[in-house]
Amino acid sequence: MPTANQLRSGKTHRDENFPVASWIIHPRHRALILAFYNFVRTADDIADHAELGEKDKLAWLDLFESELLGQGNSQPEAVNLRNALAQRSMPPRHAIDVLKAFRMDVTRLRYETWDEVIDYCRYSAMPVGRFMLDVHGENTSTWAASDALCAGLQINNHLQDCAKDYKNLNRVYLPRDALAASGASVEMLGGDKATPALLQCLHALAARTEALLDEGRPLAAEIRDIRLGLEVAVIRMFADGIVALLKVRDPLSETVHLKPVQLLGYSVAGITAEMLRRSVRRRPVSNPAAGA
Repeated sequence: MPTANQLRSGKTHRDENFPVASWIIHPRHRALILAFYNFVRTADDIADHAELGEKDKLAWLDLFESELLGQGNSQPEAVNLRNALAQRSMPPRHAIDVLKAFRMDVTRLRYETWDEVIDYCRYSAMPVGRFMLDVHGENTSTWAASDALCAGLQINNHLQDCAKDYKNLNRVYLPRDALAASGASVEMLGGDKATPALLQCLHALAARTEALLDEGRPLAAEIRDIRLGLEVAVIRMFADGIVALLKVRDPLSETVHLKPVQLLGYSVAGITAEMLRRSVRRRPVSNPAAGA
């Protein structure tokens, strides 16, 4: 039987807007995280495949889910994740949720409101953060801040790729009511440069995404695992850098991705700031001198 690996786009964890199983994460977690990433990446590539029809895409995604749940062994990405989760006695709930998002990608091409986009993020992005927290044994009380950060990361990506998604897949994540409020239309995404109306809409959505990212700001401080806290701090710096570009640039005609030197600078800044924060928080308070 053919494998879904043959449908991969060639994109790897090194091509994402955020670090995936980087050196910051403890080595004992990396194999599981990469198994999760490869499962999700392959399913995403299936949903975005230019030559597959809707029926075939949904059939592949159904096969991925069934094999993840133990019904078959033909797809290495599903089998590898199933085995990795079993070794840690973890359920596949987060991977199953992400598959729901990819089915939405196949069957839904437009979103009417911001709330509908957030609902999409509940399946496409929030489960990824929750998975990482579960891997590290964090409390579910961290989920709220994680959900906000992950949704912000997802919408950053939507804004960065808005023209490509429209031209290649006829898929638009920009809410129709936001476009209408700025006097813009979906068809404007087909241009080489954003019209003033479309640019106004994109910048307004970037500002709204920035506010969403602010809701996720407490996450690093809520995480007990030092390495994961550092990773989240770096991811947050990347997200802030990207949304700052999206607030002032035109993603149809300008670069809205971070350069390698910026990624390095944000990494150092994020790690340093989080280490200092944890050092100050954990510094013992000196006892007053006797008799004072």
